[in-house]
Amino acid sequence: MSPLSDLLNLNLDTKQIIAEYIWIGGSGMDIRSKGRTLPGPVSDPSKLPKWNYDGSSTNQAAGDDSEVILYPQAIFKDPFRKGNNILVMCDAYTPKGDPIPTNNRHKAVKIFDHPNVKAEEPWFGIEQEYTLLKKDVKWPLGWPHGGFPGPQGPYYCAVGADKAFGRDIVDGHYKACLYAGLSIGGANAEVMPGQWEFQISPTVGIGAGDQLWVARYILERITEICGVIVSFDPKPIEGDWNGAAAHTNFSTKSMRKEGGLDLIKKAIGKLEVKHKQHIAAYGEGNERRLTGKHETADINKFSWGVADRGASVRVGRDTEKEGKGYFEDRRPSSNMDPYLVTSMIAETTILG
Repeated sequence: MSPLSDLLNLNLDTKQIIAEYIWIGGSGMDIRSKGRTLPGPVSDPSKLPKWNYDGSSTNQAAGDDSEVILYPQAIFKDPFRKGNNILVMCDAYTPKGDPIPTNNRHKAVKIFDHPNVKAEEPWFGIEQEYTLLKKDVKWPLGWPHGGFPGPQGPYYCAVGADKAFGRDIVDGHYKACLYAGLSIGGANAEVMPGQWEFQISPTVGIGAGDQLWVARYILERITEICGVIVSFDPKPIEGDWNGAAAHTNFSTKSMRKEGGLDLIKKAIGKLEVKHKQHIAAYGEGNERRLTGKHETADINKFSWGVADRGASVRVGRDTEKEGKGYFEDRRPSSNMDPYLVTSMIAETTILG
Protein backbone atom coordinates (compact mmCIF):
# COMPACT_ATOMS: atom_id res chain seq x y z
CA MET A 1 0.00 0.00 0.00
CA SER A 2 1.06 3.59 -0.57
CA PRO A 3 1.81 5.91 2.37
CA LEU A 4 -1.52 7.65 1.72
CA SER A 5 -3.38 4.33 1.79
CA ASP A 6 -1.62 3.51 5.05
CA LEU A 7 -2.94 6.73 6.57
CA LEU A 8 -6.46 6.25 5.23
CA ASN A 9 -6.57 2.74 6.71
CA LEU A 10 -5.23 3.67 10.14
CA ASN A 11 -7.00 2.00 13.05
CA LEU A 12 -7.40 4.83 15.54
CA ASP A 13 -6.84 3.82 19.14
CA THR A 14 -9.46 6.19 20.47
CA LYS A 15 -13.15 6.28 21.38
CA GLN A 16 -13.59 9.36 19.21
CA ILE A 17 -15.50 9.04 15.95
CA ILE A 18 -15.92 11.13 12.81
CA ALA A 19 -19.42 12.21 11.82
CA GLU A 20 -19.77 13.34 8.21
CA TYR A 21 -22.60 15.89 8.09
CA ILE A 22 -24.38 15.83 4.69
CA TRP A 23 -26.76 18.42 3.31
CA ILE A 24 -28.21 19.73 0.02
CA GLY A 25 -26.90 22.98 -1.45
CA GLY A 26 -28.69 25.81 -3.17
CA SER A 27 -29.09 24.20 -6.60
CA GLY A 28 -31.14 21.40 -5.11
CA MET A 29 -28.75 18.76 -6.48
CA ASP A 30 -25.33 19.80 -5.12
CA ILE A 31 -24.56 17.49 -2.22
CA ARG A 32 -22.30 19.05 0.41
CA SER A 33 -20.60 17.53 3.45
CA LYS A 34 -18.02 18.14 6.15
CA GLY A 35 -16.60 16.04 8.96
CA ARG A 36 -16.71 16.59 12.71
CA THR A 37 -14.96 14.76 15.55
CA LEU A 38 -17.25 13.51 18.32
CA PRO A 39 -16.21 12.08 21.70
CA GLY A 40 -17.83 8.68 21.12
CA PRO A 41 -20.35 6.60 19.14
CA VAL A 42 -23.82 8.05 18.51
CA SER A 43 -26.89 6.19 17.20
CA ASP A 44 -29.63 8.76 17.84
CA PRO A 45 -29.61 11.87 15.59
CA SER A 46 -31.22 13.93 18.35
CA LYS A 47 -28.06 13.38 20.44
CA LEU A 48 -25.85 14.95 17.76
CA PRO A 49 -24.88 18.63 17.99
CA LYS A 50 -26.31 21.09 15.51
CA TRP A 51 -23.67 22.68 13.30
CA ASN A 52 -23.38 25.59 10.92
CA TYR A 53 -21.96 26.32 7.49
CA ASP A 54 -21.35 29.29 5.19
CA GLY A 55 -24.60 29.58 3.27
CA SER A 56 -23.22 32.38 1.11
CA SER A 57 -20.93 29.78 -0.50
CA THR A 58 -23.84 27.47 -1.36
CA ASN A 59 -26.27 30.16 -2.63
CA GLN A 60 -28.42 29.74 0.47
CA ALA A 61 -27.63 32.92 2.42
CA ALA A 62 -26.31 36.45 1.97
CA GLY A 63 -22.67 37.23 2.70
CA ASP A 64 -23.50 39.65 5.50
CA ASP A 65 -25.67 37.05 7.28
CA SER A 66 -24.17 33.81 6.08
CA GLU A 67 -24.67 31.25 8.86
CA VAL A 68 -27.01 28.36 8.11
CA ILE A 69 -27.66 25.78 10.82
CA LEU A 70 -27.56 22.04 10.19
CA TYR A 71 -30.06 19.87 12.08
CA PRO A 72 -29.04 16.16 12.14
CA GLN A 73 -31.98 14.01 11.03
CA ALA A 74 -30.77 10.49 10.16
CA ILE A 75 -27.66 8.40 10.88
CA PHE A 76 -26.02 5.75 8.69
CA LYS A 77 -22.78 3.77 9.00
CA ASP A 78 -19.85 5.29 7.13
CA PRO A 79 -18.58 2.81 4.49
CA PHE A 80 -15.49 4.91 3.79
CA ARG A 81 -14.11 5.37 7.33
CA LYS A 82 -15.85 2.27 8.75
CA GLY A 83 -15.72 1.49 12.48
CA ASN A 84 -18.12 3.58 14.56
CA ASN A 85 -17.87 6.51 12.15
CA ILE A 86 -21.16 7.75 10.72
CA LEU A 87 -22.85 9.61 7.88
CA VAL A 88 -25.43 12.14 9.07
CA MET A 89 -28.21 13.38 6.80
CA CYS A 90 -29.14 16.93 7.80
CA ASP A 91 -31.51 19.68 6.79
CA ALA A 92 -30.93 23.43 7.05
CA TYR A 93 -32.38 26.29 9.13
CA THR A 94 -31.79 29.94 9.89
CA PRO A 95 -30.20 30.83 13.25
CA LYS A 96 -33.75 31.69 14.42
CA GLY A 97 -34.85 28.13 13.73
CA ASP A 98 -36.84 28.69 10.55
CA PRO A 99 -36.30 26.25 7.66
CA ILE A 100 -34.46 27.93 4.80
CA PRO A 101 -36.41 28.15 1.50
CA THR A 102 -34.57 25.19 -0.08
CA ASN A 103 -35.32 22.89 2.87
CA ASN A 104 -37.76 20.53 1.15
CA ARG A 105 -37.30 17.91 3.87
CA HIS A 106 -39.02 20.10 6.45
CA LYS A 107 -41.97 20.61 4.10
CA ALA A 108 -42.18 16.87 3.47
CA VAL A 109 -42.16 15.99 7.17
CA LYS A 110 -45.25 18.15 7.68
CA ILE A 111 -47.12 16.02 5.16
CA PHE A 112 -45.82 12.69 6.43
CA ASP A 113 -46.67 13.68 10.01
CA HIS A 114 -50.32 14.32 9.09
CA PRO A 115 -52.38 11.70 10.98
CA ASN A 116 -54.22 10.58 7.84
CA VAL A 117 -50.93 10.01 6.04
CA LYS A 118 -49.29 8.24 8.99
CA ALA A 119 -52.30 5.93 9.29
CA GLU A 120 -51.78 4.79 5.69
CA GLU A 121 -48.07 3.94 6.18
CA PRO A 122 -47.01 5.14 2.71
CA TRP A 123 -44.29 3.02 1.12
CA PHE A 124 -41.95 4.36 -1.55
CA GLY A 125 -39.53 2.43 -3.72
CA ILE A 126 -37.34 4.64 -5.91
CA GLU A 127 -35.47 3.52 -9.04
CA GLN A 128 -32.52 5.92 -9.40
CA GLU A 129 -30.98 6.01 -12.88
CA TYR A 130 -27.70 7.79 -13.55
CA THR A 131 -24.99 8.07 -16.20
CA LEU A 132 -21.24 7.61 -15.71
CA LEU A 133 -19.11 10.13 -17.62
CA LYS A 134 -15.40 10.37 -18.37
CA LYS A 135 -14.11 13.26 -16.26
CA ASP A 136 -12.03 15.17 -18.81
CA VAL A 137 -14.42 15.03 -21.77
CA LYS A 138 -17.77 14.54 -19.95
CA TRP A 139 -18.76 11.80 -22.40
CA PRO A 140 -20.35 8.49 -21.32
CA LEU A 141 -18.08 5.77 -20.00
CA GLY A 142 -17.33 3.16 -22.65
CA TRP A 143 -18.27 5.40 -25.59
CA PRO A 144 -15.67 6.18 -28.30
CA HIS A 145 -14.08 9.58 -27.69
CA GLY A 146 -16.38 12.10 -29.39
CA GLY A 147 -18.25 9.26 -31.08
CA PHE A 148 -21.11 6.86 -30.51
CA PRO A 149 -21.44 3.16 -29.73
CA GLY A 150 -23.81 0.83 -31.53
CA PRO A 151 -27.55 1.53 -31.14
CA GLN A 152 -29.47 0.62 -28.01
CA GLY A 153 -30.54 -2.97 -27.54
CA PRO A 154 -27.62 -5.05 -26.23
CA TYR A 155 -26.80 -2.91 -23.17
CA TYR A 156 -29.78 -3.32 -20.81
CA CYS A 157 -28.84 -5.68 -17.94
CA ALA A 158 -25.91 -6.75 -20.11
CA VAL A 159 -22.59 -8.37 -19.33
CA GLY A 160 -19.38 -8.13 -21.30
CA ALA A 161 -16.58 -5.62 -21.86
CA ASP A 162 -18.25 -4.28 -25.03
CA LYS A 163 -21.65 -3.78 -23.40
CA ALA A 164 -21.29 -2.98 -19.67
CA PHE A 165 -19.16 -0.01 -18.60
CA GLY A 166 -18.41 0.86 -14.98
CA ARG A 167 -19.52 -2.30 -13.18
CA ASP A 168 -16.85 -1.98 -10.46
CA ILE A 169 -18.31 1.40 -9.50
CA VAL A 170 -21.82 -0.06 -9.44
CA ASP A 171 -20.85 -3.08 -7.34
CA GLY A 172 -18.78 -0.93 -4.98
CA HIS A 173 -21.74 1.38 -4.53
CA TYR A 174 -24.12 -1.53 -3.97
CA LYS A 175 -21.99 -2.99 -1.16
CA ALA A 176 -21.26 0.42 0.38
CA CYS A 177 -25.00 1.13 0.59
CA LEU A 178 -25.67 -2.22 2.24
CA TYR A 179 -22.85 -1.54 4.71
CA ALA A 180 -24.34 1.89 5.48
CA GLY A 181 -27.67 0.28 6.34
CA LEU A 182 -29.60 1.56 3.34
CA SER A 183 -32.52 -0.44 1.95
CA ILE A 184 -30.93 -0.83 -1.45
CA GLY A 185 -32.90 -3.43 -3.35
CA GLY A 186 -30.77 -3.99 -6.43
CA ALA A 187 -28.78 -2.55 -9.31
CA ASN A 188 -28.60 -3.08 -13.07
CA ALA A 189 -27.21 -1.72 -16.31
CA GLU A 190 -29.72 0.48 -18.13
CA VAL A 191 -30.78 0.81 -21.78
CA MET A 192 -28.25 3.48 -22.75
CA PRO A 193 -24.63 2.28 -22.49
CA GLY A 194 -22.83 3.88 -19.55
CA GLN A 195 -26.13 4.30 -17.73
CA TRP A 196 -27.03 2.35 -14.57
CA GLU A 197 -29.74 2.12 -11.95
CA PHE A 198 -30.02 1.27 -8.28
CA GLN A 199 -33.21 0.89 -6.30
CA ILE A 200 -34.17 1.98 -2.81
CA SER A 201 -36.56 -0.75 -1.65
CA PRO A 202 -39.95 0.21 -0.20
CA THR A 203 -39.29 2.56 2.72
CA VAL A 204 -41.85 4.37 4.85
CA GLY A 205 -42.43 8.11 4.48
CA ILE A 206 -39.55 10.53 4.94
CA GLY A 207 -37.07 7.64 5.15
CA ALA A 208 -37.20 7.13 1.39
CA GLY A 209 -35.89 10.65 0.78
CA ASP A 210 -33.19 10.35 3.43
CA GLN A 211 -31.99 7.05 2.02
CA LEU A 212 -31.93 8.18 -1.61
CA TRP A 213 -29.92 11.30 -0.77
CA VAL A 214 -27.37 9.29 1.23
CA ALA A 215 -27.15 6.72 -1.58
CA ARG A 216 -26.45 9.58 -4.01
CA TYR A 217 -23.79 10.92 -1.66
CA ILE A 218 -22.08 7.53 -1.49
CA LEU A 219 -22.18 7.26 -5.29
CA GLU A 220 -20.64 10.72 -5.66
CA ARG A 221 -17.84 9.75 -3.25
CA ILE A 222 -17.10 6.50 -5.09
CA THR A 223 -16.99 8.16 -8.51
CA GLU A 224 -14.75 10.86 -7.00
CA ILE A 225 -12.31 8.14 -5.96
CA CYS A 226 -12.46 6.59 -9.44
CA GLY A 227 -12.03 9.87 -11.32
CA VAL A 228 -15.42 9.48 -13.01
CA ILE A 229 -18.36 11.90 -13.06
CA VAL A 230 -21.86 10.75 -12.14
CA SER A 231 -24.58 12.64 -14.01
CA PHE A 232 -28.20 12.83 -12.91
CA ASP A 233 -29.20 14.77 -16.03
CA PRO A 234 -32.53 13.42 -17.33
CA LYS A 235 -31.32 13.44 -20.95
CA PRO A 236 -27.51 13.41 -20.92
CA ILE A 237 -27.23 12.57 -24.64
CA GLU A 238 -29.69 14.01 -27.15
CA GLY A 239 -30.98 11.79 -29.93
CA ASP A 240 -32.09 8.17 -30.06
CA TRP A 241 -30.98 7.34 -26.51
CA ASN A 242 -32.99 6.67 -23.37
CA GLY A 243 -33.06 9.39 -20.75
CA ALA A 244 -32.58 8.91 -17.01
CA ALA A 245 -35.42 8.79 -14.52
CA ALA A 246 -36.22 8.16 -10.87
CA HIS A 247 -39.35 6.08 -11.22
CA THR A 248 -41.20 6.20 -7.91
CA ASN A 249 -43.24 3.22 -6.73
CA PHE A 250 -45.96 3.92 -4.18
CA SER A 251 -48.52 2.14 -2.06
CA THR A 252 -50.58 2.76 1.05
CA LYS A 253 -51.78 0.30 3.66
CA SER A 254 -55.24 0.36 2.04
CA MET A 255 -53.80 -0.30 -1.43
CA ARG A 256 -51.92 -3.31 -0.08
CA LYS A 257 -55.14 -4.89 1.25
CA GLU A 258 -57.90 -6.74 -0.60
CA GLY A 259 -59.71 -4.37 -2.93
CA GLY A 260 -56.68 -2.11 -3.09
CA LEU A 261 -56.71 -1.93 -6.90
CA ASP A 262 -59.85 0.22 -6.82
CA LEU A 263 -58.07 2.64 -4.47
CA ILE A 264 -55.02 2.63 -6.77
CA LYS A 265 -57.24 3.65 -9.69
CA LYS A 266 -58.78 6.44 -7.61
CA ALA A 267 -55.31 7.64 -6.60
CA ILE A 268 -54.19 7.66 -10.24
CA GLY A 269 -57.25 9.78 -11.04
CA LYS A 270 -56.15 12.31 -8.41
CA LEU A 271 -52.65 12.39 -9.92
CA GLU A 272 -54.15 13.11 -13.33
CA VAL A 273 -56.02 16.14 -11.99
CA LYS A 274 -52.76 17.58 -10.63
CA HIS A 275 -50.51 16.47 -13.49
CA LYS A 276 -49.11 19.96 -14.21
CA GLN A 277 -48.29 20.64 -10.55
CA HIS A 278 -46.45 17.34 -10.25
CA ILE A 279 -44.52 17.81 -13.48
CA ALA A 280 -43.36 21.23 -12.24
CA ALA A 281 -41.83 19.55 -9.16
CA TYR A 282 -40.49 16.40 -10.81
CA GLY A 283 -37.05 17.62 -11.89
CA GLU A 284 -35.21 20.14 -14.05
CA GLY A 285 -34.95 19.44 -17.77
CA ASN A 286 -37.59 16.73 -17.65
CA GLU A 287 -39.16 18.06 -20.85
CA ARG A 288 -36.09 16.76 -22.71
CA ARG A 289 -36.84 13.24 -21.45
CA LEU A 290 -40.66 13.05 -21.42
CA THR A 291 -41.19 13.12 -25.18
CA GLY A 292 -43.45 10.11 -25.66
CA LYS A 293 -40.47 8.12 -26.94
CA HIS A 294 -37.83 5.93 -25.26
CA GLU A 295 -40.22 4.42 -22.68
CA THR A 296 -41.77 7.73 -21.61
CA ALA A 297 -45.13 9.46 -21.84
CA ASP A 298 -45.50 12.91 -23.38
CA ILE A 299 -44.93 15.54 -20.68
CA ASN A 300 -48.18 17.34 -21.62
CA LYS A 301 -50.44 14.27 -21.50
CA PHE A 302 -51.29 12.13 -18.50
CA SER A 303 -51.84 8.43 -19.10
CA TRP A 304 -51.79 5.17 -17.21
CA GLY A 305 -51.83 1.52 -18.10
CA VAL A 306 -51.08 -2.00 -16.94
CA ALA A 307 -47.47 -3.00 -17.75
CA ASP A 308 -47.20 0.09 -19.99
CA ARG A 309 -43.77 1.71 -19.76
CA GLY A 310 -44.89 4.38 -22.19
CA ALA A 311 -47.47 5.69 -19.71
CA SER A 312 -47.19 8.36 -17.02
CA VAL A 313 -48.19 5.79 -14.40
CA ARG A 314 -47.73 2.03 -14.71
CA VAL A 315 -49.65 -0.62 -12.80
CA GLY A 316 -47.88 -3.98 -12.63
CA ARG A 317 -49.36 -7.25 -13.85
CA ASP A 318 -49.08 -8.72 -10.35
CA THR A 319 -51.06 -5.82 -8.91
CA GLU A 320 -53.78 -6.30 -11.52
CA LYS A 321 -53.87 -10.06 -10.93
CA GLU A 322 -53.97 -9.85 -7.12
CA GLY A 323 -56.29 -6.84 -7.02
CA LYS A 324 -53.95 -4.99 -4.65
CA GLY A 325 -50.40 -3.67 -4.45
CA TYR A 326 -48.69 -0.56 -5.77
CA PHE A 327 -48.26 1.67 -8.79
CA GLU A 328 -45.22 3.27 -10.42
CA ASP A 329 -45.09 6.99 -11.19
CA ARG A 330 -42.75 7.09 -14.20
CA ARG A 331 -42.67 10.88 -14.54
CA PRO A 332 -39.98 11.90 -12.00
CA SER A 333 -36.60 12.63 -13.58
CA SER A 334 -33.25 11.34 -12.35
CA ASN A 335 -32.46 14.73 -10.77
CA MET A 336 -35.70 15.04 -8.80
CA ASP A 337 -35.73 15.83 -5.09
CA PRO A 338 -37.18 12.73 -3.39
CA TYR A 339 -38.46 14.83 -0.49
CA LEU A 340 -40.62 16.81 -2.92
CA VAL A 341 -41.76 13.88 -5.04
CA THR A 342 -42.66 11.46 -2.25
CA SER A 343 -44.48 14.04 -0.14
CA MET A 344 -46.36 15.36 -3.17
CA ILE A 345 -47.57 11.89 -4.13
CA ALA A 346 -48.72 11.27 -0.56
CA GLU A 347 -50.42 14.65 -0.32
CA THR A 348 -52.27 14.28 -3.63
CA THR A 349 -53.40 10.68 -3.20
CA ILE A 350 -54.10 10.54 0.54
CA LEU A 351 -55.04 14.10 1.52
CA GLY A 352 -56.47 14.95 -1.89
